[in-house]
Amino acid sequence: MKNVGEAHEELATGERSTRNRVARSILDHGPSTVAELAQRLGLTQAAVRRHLDALVADNVVEARERRVYGARTRGRPAKVFALTDCGRDAFDQSYDKLAADALRWIADREGGGEAIAAFARARIAAQAGAYRRAVEDAAPEERTEALAKALSADGYAATARSAPHPQKGEQLCQHHCPVAHVAEQFPQLCEAETEFFAELLGTHVQRLATIAHGDGVCTTFIPKISHNASASTAGRNPA
Repeated sequence: MKNVGEAHEELATGERSTRNRVARSILDHGPSTVAELAQRLGLTQAAVRRHLDALVADNVVEARERRVYGARTRGRPAKVFALTDCGRDAFDQSYDKLAADALRWIADREGGGEAIAAFARARIAAQAGAYRRAVEDAAPEERTEALAKALSADGYAATARSAPHPQKGEQLCQHHCPVAHVAEQFPQLCEAETEFFAELLGTHVQRLATIAHGDGVCTTFIPKISHNASASTAGRNPA
């Protein structure tokens, strides 16, 4: 028979596990409402609120109004819960202080922002093979989804969805960015990625939001692509 201490420890372990599931769901799907989390995790909304309260108290998540792109609907914007910088740091990140220091050294010694931009483009080119194969193997109407799956394999937790009316196209959403803190200091990383998406998909694309700028999700608008569309210059990140 379990003693009181063992029972409390088991309960606490279960609570932490469920709390981690809530945070992970926000990481994978982006800022989420209580109802969305409850549905995804098979929990009651009351249970989700209890775990969110604890995560907010620990500065892992924060409440904010959901950003709306396109025409607004009536009523108050839904409250969503997004990971804080502290919360993102709890998950694996493929950067550290050394990366930022190295880029700063490159900027100081090799030509400032242009040198960083060249590095960012070279970095994208080095990992472009898998993305290019995924897109080229997909039907034209499935290329955004194929790119999202390839990005997810690299830890970006990406999804593709129809853009809100009246926009005609899709939104590529990256719910996690392994280099977010470095990109905050060096936006050339985001700009090179956006340019690559445009070249890869053969159309002008527009970056609507980035995690590096404090948004919950990196969101890229991809207009409906005609079969004969040609690549053009990518949209810039929001300032």
